[in-house]
Amino acid sequence: MSTLRLTTDRNKTGSTLVLTQGDITRQTTDAIVNAANSSLMGGGGVDGAIHRAGGPVILEECKKVRKTQYPQGLPAGQAVATAAGRLPAKHVIHTVGPIWHGGLRGEPEQLISAYRECLRVADELGLHSIAFPAISTGVYRYPVERATAIAVDTTVQQLKTTKHVREVTFVVFDSHSFQVYAREFERLSSSDPDCGLEKLTTQ
Repeated sequence: MSTLRLTTDRNKTGSTLVLTQGDITRQTTDAIVNAANSSLMGGGGVDGAIHRAGGPVILEECKKVRKTQYPQGLPAGQAVATAAGRLPAKHVIHTVGPIWHGGLRGEPEQLISAYRECLRVADELGLHSIAFPAISTGVYRYPVERATAIAVDTTVQQLKTTKHVREVTFVVFDSHSFQVYAREFERLSSSDPDCGLEKLTTQ
């Protein structure tokens, strides 16, 4: 499987987007994003994998967040950071993506907010790099093509404003999602002269 690197805004910020297929819990970025549920108490999919790999420290900090900041649960589109426990990353940024109801209940706006808020939190922590899963595309049933366009476009726009975050990795689980993201990378590369796309490795 290939890993793609897209350099955006080369003449200004020099930010980089990376696409890879694999296990987000093994990423060595400064932060990884957890596609959490509003309870922040762990769950299935990426959420459960991150809690299992990171150990009890993550859950303990999530409990503190619930007690002090979000007693009713973390709303969709918001984000909070905790320690990463045993994970290679330094921080876990938890966000809640929208459940897909056909796109007429504010789902696109909530998904845009989820990506923006994660990048804002990472930037406020002074982090250089962050890794995202494909938020809401699992049990929340957000169509992969629509979610991917939002993820890539929102990230590119937000990176124009961040002071510290310069590298964003999208970590996908399956080959279909990889191809969808790859098409978005190619679209940006072909439409924007300030973007450059390269294939890093092939496994």
